Amino acid sequence: MRIYDSSRRQFLQQSSLVGGAAILAPRCLLAQAESKKLRLAFIGVGGRGLGNLTTMTKDLEVQVVALCDVNSNNLESARTKFPDARTYKDFRKLYEKTDDIDGVVVSTTEHTHAYATLPALRLGKHVYCEKPLTHNVAEARLITEAAAEAGVVTQMGTQMHASPNYHRVVELVQSGAIGHVTAAHVWVSRAWGLQSEEDSVVNSDKVYVTERPSEIMEPPANLDWDLWLGPAEYRPYHEVYFPGPKWYRWWDFGNGTMSDLGSHWNDLPYWALQLDAPLSIEARGDSPHPEIAPASMTTIYEYGARGNLPPCTLTWYQGTHKPQLYIDGKIPDFKNGVLFVGDKGMLIADYSKHLLLPEENFKNFQPPTQSIPDSPGQHEEWLRACKTGGTTSSPFSYAGPLTEANHLGNVAFRAGGKILWDAKSMRITNNEAANKFLTRKPREGWSL
Repeated sequence: MRIYDSSRRQFLQQSSLVGGAAILAPRCLLAQAESKKLRLAFIGVGGRGLGNLTTMTKDLEVQVVALCDVNSNNLESARTKFPDARTYKDFRKLYEKTDDIDGVVVSTTEHTHAYATLPALRLGKHVYCEKPLTHNVAEARLITEAAAEAGVVTQMGTQMHASPNYHRVVELVQSGAIGHVTAAHVWVSRAWGLQSEEDSVVNSDKVYVTERPSEIMEPPANLDWDLWLGPAEYRPYHEVYFPGPKWYRWWDFGNGTMSDLGSHWNDLPYWALQLDAPLSIEARGDSPHPEIAPASMTTIYEYGARGNLPPCTLTWYQGTHKPQLYIDGKIPDFKNGVLFVGDKGMLIADYSKHLLLPEENFKNFQPPTQSIPDSPGQHEEWLRACKTGGTTSSPFSYAGPLTEANHLGNVAFRAGGKILWDAKSMRITNNEAANKFLTRKPREGWSL
């Protein structure tokens, strides 16, 4: 079995960034013009936020100016490492003083991503935001447009996008190794959502709820529950919401498996096939729940022709749902994977490896010459671009439309049928009632 495995390849320390020619905006050089160090504010410093903080501050040219977290334990821990940084519980207060901030790193829960990101863009600050970029379609469009207007350096935290394996897969598909691709399949085993007995076999967070709890619990002393809720509808604290990943399953705070892992797995076909806005989306699974995302489902996206590329479908499977080729044992048993189906063969991939199929047809195959430069790592891409000008491999101009498409999968599920999508007007044209799932009304005191 000829599997191309990039899991152990070291990232090359190159000055060139993934994604082609650099796009330089005057304000991208703000940090260098005013300070020798890149001055950053970190919003969310626990969990993934702590990882971002730790990784980025390995760069000696990074200065931590401000720290923010609704969890006082996280905040105090970060403060001990960066005692000179200002500290905040409420990021709205952080944005009252930004003259000494060049960039902002957002690592909050996804229902507050847009609210923490948009002020930075409007103030002309570089932004690194964890995936998914936003909580819903309307927020994704707003952030995409604001980033374009701001002309700053942006990056969504999808680390696999910077991996050598993803780069090689994109090169193979775009070089025509398997011919014209008219279908792609993505499957993930995670089942964060409304649990059934079948889903519990593959569920990873071990919390089984089917309705919003009626009992009221006292929030932990270290947690500001009102600030954690942010723009979401108020509800009393309960342990089924916090800490993560419990909140992922609730529509008010997350979008289940799709928006989370879709950022990583749908990224590969979205990039390789140069996808844009889908024309239609159809989701299949159990009846939609008003409060909780599905654990298992299938979503079918239809895309039109893109230049010389033919129309194609992208089908997403999560939880217990799998492609028929997988069920029939006609492809290798990748627990999670992406399958490209072309008229000259197939390509299967996961995070670290890929394989051309059928194997006998590719015994003497020579991969195309590398055309996508290896990345120094996604964090380093963003830091370098902020300090010297340029772009990144997953800027909001790319991550925004990808996020929109992922969210539309959940919208179709909640709508209970196939939806037709007019991307230009940002409307569902065949089901007016479904448009309510594109956005939300924020709680009083919160606005975009």
